[in-house]
Amino acid sequence: MARTAGLIRDEVLPSGSKASSTAVRAVMTANKGRDTKPERLLRSFLYRQGLRYRVNVRPLPDLRRTADIVFPKARVAVFVDGCYWHGCPDHYRPATKRSDFWHKKIQGNQARDADTDSRLRERGWTVLRVWEHEAADAAAAKVIAALDG
Repeated sequence: MARTAGLIRDEVLPSGSKASSTAVRAVMTANKGRDTKPERLLRSFLYRQGLRYRVNVRPLPDLRRTADIVFPKARVAVFVDGCYWHGCPDHYRPATKRSDFWHKKIQGNQARDADTDSRLRERGWTVLRVWEHEAADAAAAKVIAALDG
């Protein structure tokens, strides 16, 4: 009945889509790449402490990766990593569908994170990685300590 009333549409996945269904595709496209709740909480706490920063910028112009929070003069880059996307040791649960694909995806993300960290450190940057589940005040304390040090 819902289909005949036009409330449900049968959509076809675009060619080349890696989603297993249109529902999965809808969920995946709704995931935000920036301004997530953990990022906003951390930024809010840092701002209330009087700190000013840049948001979602490349710490190094020639490096095609952006940090969530950047303090350019202090050369501190902060990344707020999602537990699923970056393989949190406490909260990551492997996918049950298309597990090989997702395992490779998460490993690729972790390898890219390690490469980003080493490239930034080679150029004199302090890199902080904060998990999304960490309390904003505790994460801000880490950032403030890095800025003071």
